[in-house]
Amino acid sequence: MNYSPDPVRAEGPAAVTEGTPDGPTVLVLDPTGLAKHEGLPATWRDKTSQWQVVWCRLPSDGGLTQADDLLSDPPAEAVHVVASGPFADGALRLAEKHSGALRSLLLVDPAADQFVPPGDGEIADRHWEDDHRERIDALAKSGVPVRVVAHSTGGAEDRIPAPLPLGHPDVVAGVERAIAELENNH
Repeated sequence: MNYSPDPVRAEGPAAVTEGTPDGPTVLVLDPTGLAKHEGLPATWRDKTSQWQVVWCRLPSDGGLTQADDLLSDPPAEAVHVVASGPFADGALRLAEKHSGALRSLLLVDPAADQFVPPGDGEIADRHWEDDHRERIDALAKSGVPVRVVAHSTGGAEDRIPAPLPLGHPDVVAGVERAIAELENNH
C-alpha cells in the first residue's frame, strides 16, 4: 500500500537496514519516505552502533509489508516500533497484530493525522492518547508500552508544522531516552 500521492516520495527502496543486530531493533514506520537514497537520515546514523535500525518507507510499495514480515519473524532482541501522526493509528493496528514481537510503540505527534496548530502538539497528543486509551491500555497489558516520545512545539527548531519528521533530532533523542528507560526496566 502506498501512503503518499507523491510519486517522488515513493521512489527508492521499501526499507533501509543499518546497524548492529546485537542490540535492540528499532523499526521506523515512515509515512514521508525519508531514507530514499538507501541510507538512514544523518541524525540516526550514530545510533547504529547500539541498535539495528530498519527504516520502512511507507510511500514505497512494500514498505509496510517489510515491517509486517519483520514482526512476523522477529529478531531475538526487542523490537521498538517508531511511527508519526499520519501513521499512528496504523502503527497501533500493527502493534496489536504483533504484540508478542514488540518491546514498545514509540509515537511522534500522533494527533498530527489532521492539522495541529503550531504550539498545540503536546495538548493535541494528550487528547489523541485519551481517545485511544482503551487500545493503549490493552497493548500495555500485553507488555507493549505505548509512549509519545516527541511533540511539535511550533517553535523555530521545528521549522515545519506537525508532525515532526522522523529524522528530526528531537525525535532521535526521544527514542533514545525511551529505549534506555525501557531496556533498564526490563
